[in-house]
Amino acid sequence: MVEHAAVNRGVVGSSPTFGANFIGEFDNLRPPDTLPTQKTPETAPADVKWPYKVKHRKNGPVLAKIYRPCAGRDSYRVAWSADGKRKMQSFPRFAGEGGAREFAERLARDLAQGSQAPSLSPAEARSALSIRDALQQFRVDTGRTVTPDQAVTDYLAAIRKLGDRPLSEAVSAFLDTVAIVKRVDLAAAIEEFTSARVAKSRSSDGRRAHLAVEYVTITGRYLHHFAKAFPGHAVCDIGKQHLDLFMSDPHRSQLAPKSRNHYRATLKMFLAWAVKKDYLPANHRLLEAPGMERETLTGGDTDFYRPAELRQLLAAADALRPIIAICSLAGLRVQEALRLTYEDLFRVPGHIEVTATKSKTRSRRLVEIVPALAEWLEPYRPCTGPLWPGTAPHYQVQFTKLRASLTIPSRKNGLRHAFCTYHFAAHGNENLTAQQAGNSPAMIHAHYKGLATKKEAQAWFAICPPPAAANLIAFPAGQTATAAS
Repeated sequence: MVEHAAVNRGVVGSSPTFGANFIGEFDNLRPPDTLPTQKTPETAPADVKWPYKVKHRKNGPVLAKIYRPCAGRDSYRVAWSADGKRKMQSFPRFAGEGGAREFAERLARDLAQGSQAPSLSPAEARSALSIRDALQQFRVDTGRTVTPDQAVTDYLAAIRKLGDRPLSEAVSAFLDTVAIVKRVDLAAAIEEFTSARVAKSRSSDGRRAHLAVEYVTITGRYLHHFAKAFPGHAVCDIGKQHLDLFMSDPHRSQLAPKSRNHYRATLKMFLAWAVKKDYLPANHRLLEAPGMERETLTGGDTDFYRPAELRQLLAAADALRPIIAICSLAGLRVQEALRLTYEDLFRVPGHIEVTATKSKTRSRRLVEIVPALAEWLEPYRPCTGPLWPGTAPHYQVQFTKLRASLTIPSRKNGLRHAFCTYHFAAHGNENLTAQQAGNSPAMIHAHYKGLATKKEAQAWFAICPPPAAANLIAFPAGQTATAAS
C-alpha cells in the first residue's frame, strides 16, 4: 500500500495542468485493496472509542466511521455515504501511511468540500484516472489542452450523428475529402478557370489552338453569369439549391432546352475542374441537383436551303463564294471551311483535304469534289493563302448581310444541313454521306433521312456557275492572288 500511494503522488506531481479539476479529485483515493486485507491488522490505541467517528471540522457532522476488526474480519473498515449509497473500504492498519484513519480524514475533507470522487466506485475511479492520463499525454504530444467535459461532450455529439458508423471511419472519410478542400472565392475560381482556357484558345507556331475562341468565349460568359448570381460565395459553399436556383432563373428558363443543356454542360465542366484543384470535394454530388438534369431534346425539323436559294447566294456572294460553295456542295462545317487554304483545295486531285488541324474531329479526311463544286473552285486554282483571311464572326456578319439582301430566310447551319439532306437522298447510303460530312452514320440516318427526293438532290448538285462568270474571282479585302484569265 505504501508503494501504491507513492505512485499516485507521483502522477499528481506530473500533472499540474489539471489542478483541482474533477479528475484530480481521485488522486487521494486508493483502488480496492485485496492483498492488504489478508495481512495481520495493526491495532489501534486502547482509548479509541468504536466506531471511530471522523469529522472535517470539530463541530461538523460525522462524515465517515472506522470499524475495528471483529470476528470473521481482521481489517479496519472505513464506511461513508455518497450519492445516497453506503460505501465501505478495508485497511490493514488503523494509523500511518495507508491506514484507515488517514484515508478517512482525506475522505471527510473531500465530502465536506462537495467532491464527487467519494461517490464513485473503485472501477469508476480507475477510469477517471485513465482519462486524466490520456488527456495529459494528448497535451504532451500536440500542445493542445482538452478538458474532460469537452472530450466527452464532443465525442457523444459525434457518435450521436453517426449512428452505428464508427467515429474513426467518419474521420478517415473526412480527411480524404473535405479536409483537403481549399476555400476559394467562386468568382476568383471562375476567373482562374476561364483564363486558363483563353490561353488554350491561342495558336502557336501556326498550329491550331486546342480550343476554339468562340467556344471559350461562350462558356466563359455562362460561368461569369453563375459567379454574378452568387457573390461572396466560396466554391465549397455551393450546394444543390444554388444550381437549382440558377437554372430556374427567368433568363435561363426562357431559353431553348438545348441552350439550357449547354449551361449545364459548362457548369459540369467547371465543377470537375474545381475537384481537381481541391476547391470542391470529390463526393460533392452537386450534379444530382434537379436543375442539373439534362433535358431531352424534342426532334425538331432540320431546316436547310433550297436549290434556288443557293443559286442566288452563289451568284451574289463575291468574297464569300468559295466558303458558301464548299459548305453547300462538299458539306464542310463553316469553321472547317474558314480554316482552309487554297492549297487544301487542289493538293489532292478531285478532293478537298481537311487536315487534322482543321477538322472538328481533329482527324484527317478527304472530301470528294463533285463536278458542280469543281466548276465553282476552278477559277481559284492560282490563288494561295487562306480562303477567308478574316475572323469567323466577321464571316457570319457578311453572310447575314448577303442573305438579308436577297430576302432569304435564316436557316441555322442551313448549307451543311442541305448537303447532308441532298447527298443522302441522292445516294441512299448513310455511311457514304457520313464519310463525306465527317459525321456518324447514326446521326445522318436520324436527322436527314426522307427530307428530300432524289430529283431535288439532282437539282442541288447541278448548280453550276454561269459561263460568263466562270473566270471571274472576287477577293476579300487585302487578298492578293492572280485569277485565271
